[in-house]
Amino acid sequence: MRITVASGKGGTGKTTVATNLAIAVSEKFPVQFLDCDVEEPNAHIFLKPQIEDSRSVEKLLPEVDEELCTRCGECAKACEFNAIAIIGKKILVYNDLCHGCGLCKMVCPVGAISEHPHELGVIETGTAHGFSFSRGLLNVGEAMSTPIIHEMKGMIDPQKLAIIDAPPGTGCPTIAAIKDADVAILVTEPTPFGLHDLQAAVGVARSVEVPIFVVINRDGIGDDHVERYCEQENIPVAMKIPFSREIAKLYSRGTTLVDALPEWRERFQALYETVEGGAR
Repeated sequence: MRITVASGKGGTGKTTVATNLAIAVSEKFPVQFLDCDVEEPNAHIFLKPQIEDSRSVEKLLPEVDEELCTRCGECAKACEFNAIAIIGKKILVYNDLCHGCGLCKMVCPVGAISEHPHELGVIETGTAHGFSFSRGLLNVGEAMSTPIIHEMKGMIDPQKLAIIDAPPGTGCPTIAAIKDADVAILVTEPTPFGLHDLQAAVGVARSVEVPIFVVINRDGIGDDHVERYCEQENIPVAMKIPFSREIAKLYSRGTTLVDALPEWRERFQALYETVEGGAR
């Protein structure tokens, strides 16, 4: 089973839910945790993993031999991402736009395009709290994080419960993390901003046909519009985490709720049972 924990924006408590859920259910099931927030992964602050291995993630970038190139423009026509342009006699390759699909090389009639690897980032793997842990790290200055997320998801062991900490927002990286999940847990807060971004996240999850559950974090600071929205859209609210000074202190120290407050271990186990039943 794959559970993706996501949110429409950063700072809602997505990683809090993902890490506590992983620790709580690892008592009963073999767990694999994937921190797919590759631009700014922070699950390690709470899980404190022992990193044992690291591997590079690359994409292939086109390189044009200007002596062989006839400036026919077939490569530019074929590229869906406008990563190649021909202006007069000049061939321009925009590496940040390139998705490394290799189509330009395939359509070149004179074989003027070759490819060379370019590192996007790394994937680190290890163990935390007795279960498998992996995180992606996008290199500074890189614009494309989805290849790292796809590579990480390709490492999922089907015999384990995979908990995926998705990137915040509703862009391509978030879609990549949610796609093919058995269930999405969307973390929000009871504020106008929380509702707005929850609605966007619901749209993403529904676009890839993934069942949705909602966790309301910092419950008590706002109004009931989020709950009313969930009721209207027939989206179950599976858990509420109160707005609490004690919880905020634990978070600031990198301590999980389930380690510090035993009653939360049962609550997160109950959260898993709720979403597991809804995913069937």
